[in-house]
Amino acid sequence: MKPRTLVVCAILMIAGALVNGAVTRRWDFAGTNPEVTNRLHTLAVRFDDWQAKEADTDMPKSERAIATARRYMSPRTGHSAAVTLFSGVPGAVATHTPDVCYPGSGYRLVRGPLKETTTLAGGETVEFYIADFEKKKEAHVDRARVRWAWATKNRWIAPDNPRWQFARDLTAAPEVYKLYIVTTTPEGDGDTKPEDDGITNAFVRSAWEQYTAALIR
Repeated sequence: MKPRTLVVCAILMIAGALVNGAVTRRWDFAGTNPEVTNRLHTLAVRFDDWQAKEADTDMPKSERAIATARRYMSPRTGHSAAVTLFSGVPGAVATHTPDVCYPGSGYRLVRGPLKETTTLAGGETVEFYIADFEKKKEAHVDRARVRWAWATKNRWIAPDNPRWQFARDLTAAPEVYKLYIVTTTPEGDGDTKPEDDGITNAFVRSAWEQYTAALIR
């Protein structure tokens, strides 16, 4: 090989190693914030009479990430939801989104993913993806509406390409958080997204508000 070609190859190899090491936080270019991470993982959403119970998560995760899942149910109305928080290095948390994982678990993507934005009571905005899934079983059909977003410092966002965005901002975001809020999908026909009932909407908004407050406090 010509000397110039060797130099170019060496530069590409070094650059690739640096990016990989940064994405996996091999060299700890920037510190994480254990206080925020602990606060987010220990948070149990408080809403009306809904009761929280810790649960196992069947969502795949990398060894460089941790996950905390809770299931919620209202004894009075029968409404339920599941909330899962992931945290870890950007390369681990930016992947394995529901539109990939749910079909891999036997669910069919019915609608989405769509991107939505909501404004919270304190004026903060939350940008998230939303998608509907269903799995047919012998006696019934499981329907799930999944909302998910990522955060680094002060707000939840839904980037077009999270893996590359967070890799590009490594020094500012050495740790990434990903939040799933799963509720039952309302029955509907066609491609139009059926609207959630008021109680479900109120729980989801309360969850976003509490996780946002824990993130920026």
